[in-house]
Amino acid sequence: MNELGHLPIPVWAVAAIVVVVLVLVACLIFCLFKKCCGKKKKPKKVRERKTGRRKKEKEGEGEAGEKEGEVKKEGEEEEKEQEKLGKLEFSLDYNFTDAQLIVGILQAQDLAAMDMGGTSDPYVKVFLLPDKKKKYETKVQRKNLCPVFNETFIFKIPYAELGGKTLVLQVFDFDRFSKHDMIGEIKIPMNSVDLGQPLQQWRDVESGEKEEQEKLGDICVSLRYVPTAGKLTVNIMEAKNLKKMDVGGLSDPYVKIVLQQNGKRIKKKKTTVKKNTLNPYFNESFSFDVPFEQIQKVQVVLTVFDYDKLGSNDPIGKTFMGYGATGVGLRHWSEMLANPRRPVAQVAPCFSLTYC
Repeated sequence: MNELGHLPIPVWAVAAIVVVVLVLVACLIFCLFKKCCGKKKKPKKVRERKTGRRKKEKEGEGEAGEKEGEVKKEGEEEEKEQEKLGKLEFSLDYNFTDAQLIVGILQAQDLAAMDMGGTSDPYVKVFLLPDKKKKYETKVQRKNLCPVFNETFIFKIPYAELGGKTLVLQVFDFDRFSKHDMIGEIKIPMNSVDLGQPLQQWRDVESGEKEEQEKLGDICVSLRYVPTAGKLTVNIMEAKNLKKMDVGGLSDPYVKIVLQQNGKRIKKKKTTVKKNTLNPYFNESFSFDVPFEQIQKVQVVLTVFDYDKLGSNDPIGKTFMGYGATGVGLRHWSEMLANPRRPVAQVAPCFSLTYC
């Protein structure tokens, strides 16, 4: 205190300086404390904004992933659609003198395998749209994905009418016991072809549009088998709602009955022709000798034809019962075997006809 008394600065001034220093130190400590606490906890709104931003980023990534997935799926579907079915070589020519379109089915390569063994039994159907009445078929080439046909078909048609037609070449896989599978087709609008000179070319076989099954009609049949005599009796009762085959909107139907085993014809018979009707009543019976040990191995194939006095008889449709049959045909055959000596009609079961 004695030393402070000797200083030139008054005591009150020294006390004021000490107070100011203490206040400054306190402010500094307060600022440091506030700064440290502010780092630990962020304002709620800032947290919410950042959380929302992260969610949007994740959603954006999810949507991008979904879009990529959709693009991949579409690509895979396009690849499947563009699956190669093979190609077909054909020729076209027109005989102006005789008004004939000449179509040659030459060969095919790398056809799609339709059978379990990795092969096919291909043949080609040839017809003109919109009139499908005149249809041609090549011979079936067994177990061959690169078949050679070398077959020619002729359509009698005036050149003036040809421009409105479309030539269709459909490649099928033959199946003895069920509906034949279409491998693919080629459609050629005739107004796009220069028939001034012969044409020969290869074209890719494209996936064909599945046509709605055209209604061909029904046939009603009764079956009877006598095991002791080995006698099979087939009664063709009637047919209903047959397809119109003649210009007048009717048909002249009859039924051909074929007994076959292992694809080989054993015997054939046919009904009488019923003129100008789509609902013929036959009630005609036919007997076949079939030993009991063979009855499980045979087929009865029924084909309905439209009789034509001048040209060839056109098939309307067919159905079969017995070995290899399915559905109604199999059930009817099984009931016949379960009820020997008795006609089994199942209230005249009607089998829908299939394409020949």
